[in-house]
Amino acid sequence: MENTYRPPYRPVDGQFCAGDVTYRFVDLPAMLGGTLGRLPVVLRVLLENVIRKMEGEERDAAIAGIVRWLEHGTSEDEIAFQPGRVLMHDTTSTPALVDIAAMRDALAEAGADPDALNPVLPVDSSVDHSLAVEYFARPDAAGLNLDMESQRNAERYSFLRWASKALRGVRIHPPGTGIMHTINLEQLATVVTTEQRGGETWAVPDTLIGTDSHTPMINGIGVLGWGVGGLEAQTVMFGMPVMQRIPDVIGVRLTGALPPGTLATDLALTVTQRLRAIGVSGEFVEFFGPGVSTLSAGDRSVVANMAPEYGATTGFFPIDDRTLDYLRTTGRDAAAIALVEAYAHHSGLWFEPEAEPRYTRVLHIDLDRIGMHVAGPRRPQDLLPYMDTAGALAAVPFTPKLQRDDMPRHPVAIAAITSCTNTSDPALLVAAGLVARKARALGLRVPSWIKTSLAPGSPAAARYLERAGLIDDLSAVGFDIVGFGCTTCIGNSGSLTEPVRQAIAEASAQPVAILSGNRNFPGRVHPDLSLGFIMSPPLVVAFALAGDAERNLGTAPVQMAADGTPVHLRDLWPTREEIAALVAAGAEPSDYRQAFALASRNPAWAALPSPSTPRYPWDEASTALRRPPFASLDQGTQLGDYAAYPLLVLGDDITTEHISPASAIPRDSFVADFLVSRGASRDDLNVFASRRGNWEVMMRAAFYNKTLVNLLQPNVPTANTVHVPSGEVQPIFEVAQRYRQDGDSVVLVAGARYGTGSSRDWAAKGQRLLGIRAVIAVSFERIHRSNLIGMGILPLRWPEGVTPQTLDIRPGDKVHVSAAPEALAPRCKVPVRIVRANGSVDAFEATAAVETRLEIELLRRGGVIPSILQKTLAGQRSAVAAP
Repeated sequence: MENTYRPPYRPVDGQFCAGDVTYRFVDLPAMLGGTLGRLPVVLRVLLENVIRKMEGEERDAAIAGIVRWLEHGTSEDEIAFQPGRVLMHDTTSTPALVDIAAMRDALAEAGADPDALNPVLPVDSSVDHSLAVEYFARPDAAGLNLDMESQRNAERYSFLRWASKALRGVRIHPPGTGIMHTINLEQLATVVTTEQRGGETWAVPDTLIGTDSHTPMINGIGVLGWGVGGLEAQTVMFGMPVMQRIPDVIGVRLTGALPPGTLATDLALTVTQRLRAIGVSGEFVEFFGPGVSTLSAGDRSVVANMAPEYGATTGFFPIDDRTLDYLRTTGRDAAAIALVEAYAHHSGLWFEPEAEPRYTRVLHIDLDRIGMHVAGPRRPQDLLPYMDTAGALAAVPFTPKLQRDDMPRHPVAIAAITSCTNTSDPALLVAAGLVARKARALGLRVPSWIKTSLAPGSPAAARYLERAGLIDDLSAVGFDIVGFGCTTCIGNSGSLTEPVRQAIAEASAQPVAILSGNRNFPGRVHPDLSLGFIMSPPLVVAFALAGDAERNLGTAPVQMAADGTPVHLRDLWPTREEIAALVAAGAEPSDYRQAFALASRNPAWAALPSPSTPRYPWDEASTALRRPPFASLDQGTQLGDYAAYPLLVLGDDITTEHISPASAIPRDSFVADFLVSRGASRDDLNVFASRRGNWEVMMRAAFYNKTLVNLLQPNVPTANTVHVPSGEVQPIFEVAQRYRQDGDSVVLVAGARYGTGSSRDWAAKGQRLLGIRAVIAVSFERIHRSNLIGMGILPLRWPEGVTPQTLDIRPGDKVHVSAAPEALAPRCKVPVRIVRANGSVDAFEATAAVETRLEIELLRRGGVIPSILQKTLAGQRSAVAAP
């Protein structure tokens, strides 16, 4: 068959009118004709970006590569993507901005101008990851938690305010304004934006990258954005493109409509299970088919948010009438909405329900067949009918040491309506409020041992819940608003109740977390809870009322009313009509901007003193902020030919929570001992995430997780390993220091899906500080892989069939890696030998998990930070030398 996708394809500039304004645009339909309709919409957005941002032969090659993708639905060609903006939150922006502050110091010490180092793209950062649920089940909980947050994090917040003044283009949204992804949906996203080129106004897609894996939530309204590590974001901030292989695109064809009683959460959990089952790992996902049109923008955003849970880079829904409805609902300007509609139609980006683009693979989901589900008890892809929690818990070995009559074997310890995933959609919060209203009317109460909380993604939620008359109903069953932030979803759940702590201590029960979040990895929600179920907000309320995570709510009553009448879930569950009526009653488009503006005038934030100097004045006594040693010009490459001790050998599904925890710092840990020795209070250590500006704390925190098993010596204490030459067991960071002092290299060996979970750059920075030169794993989660490269650590994949279990590495075995800088290429073979303590040798050919030439260059330079410093210093010296 003749190849119909042969270059060249010449860009075509077009123009259209929206209102009284004429706009120029990249006219993809005129350029490609009928071929355009065969491309997934997400690739059309990338094509537009390539045309507008690249030049010359590189642009022609990239255009041809994207069109040629249609031949096989896959490609090895690289393209450069240059987003329009960067989105961050406080616990990713803090270490990134600490890096920039330290880079300014390094430039100044090299005789350059530190003030010249500034991001070249707009950077928005929310302060949403630090709010902890200390106060709950009381109407004043939100204000009290916000006050405590401000007190605990004053130094770090002062630093963020310094950054917003010292660095051009950096905007910090203060505590109380909401979760970054909800802010992005409600406030920041324009869907279509404009830029000036040659004195003319061009309409272009709104695109971004975010330093949180759930950035694809914005895909729900047709904005292309995805999550990257903080290190990759730094490269983009300073003018480098995101270099990537033209992605495979999985098409998810939706048909039918969700049945009554089924919610967006149920669809998101189903999509997660189905895509994980077919092995999605880093591909773009695009939803198409007639079922898409039955979903609201809120429904779509819930599904898009879960992209990292189903292994994808994106979860893209193209622009259509539902997008425009959402923009109106959230108070966007009428002229801006008209621009979105006109541009999407003219540019070929408007969604067509009957279109059947070419995809790499296609998955069919019939919405009619989606039922009510939960996921757990340890992974978000482990889908269950909501009636089957008992069976899942039965598979977890547990025998109570003490029988008690006042608490079930698997009590609900935490019941949290939390996370941008499910609190950014008003329908889901209204549904939870309706369950609470019906329970209140029947006199039902939540058992006293449960910690309940409601943390919406936006302060506008309080307004529409109040207008719908649901605030008091939620409060009556313990779900008072505790603040506007991520809270329990990212481990800031605060202390457990005393009855639950006692049950854990005496092993009389195995408590379970119930949350509307997106992840339930062991220890993520709370370090003392290894079990958790993800579910919709109304189901969270129902399980809280039941108090028993094993309860089959399909048959057993949720609770008995005061008169002895059994109250079943069907008695509490709202109808679609009830939900729609209260969503309409609570809707007021002006709420969104007004509530955000009011929350932005946070008086405690405004009163914080902050420096006004180009360089940040570090305090050597600080336990929150320290200048990191890797932000320097002398960090060289870690590539080479070397023999290394395995510092750790780990199994499958090691998450970034295992590698770099964000939850509360245990008061009896050696991390706590270190902080206390430097003046911190053992009774108020805050969470690990609050210390991400202090490299000494984060190095000690690396791999501090009670559920982590080190296969090199499985019975060692938490965050310990064996120092092979001496045979001594010590904390990992101490063993790493001993190896470094002796001139010994170290590597890490792992199983499948290494680095799944949140996009924590500290999960890679900690490993660099430990001296890890390479991570050799069965497979990597996409963002963590890029973060490793960003820190100059080589990710390698074992050949098929080789796992940590089959290798059976023992203390005394050494790993030889042959990765010379000049020999490394994308996806090349890298010789790896295991030299056993008895002298025998096992030889393998690992594959470099390196996708682009830019990633090769970063590894050769030692990572992102040395690359930025070298580029900036060279630019300044060239400017000085120029006549």
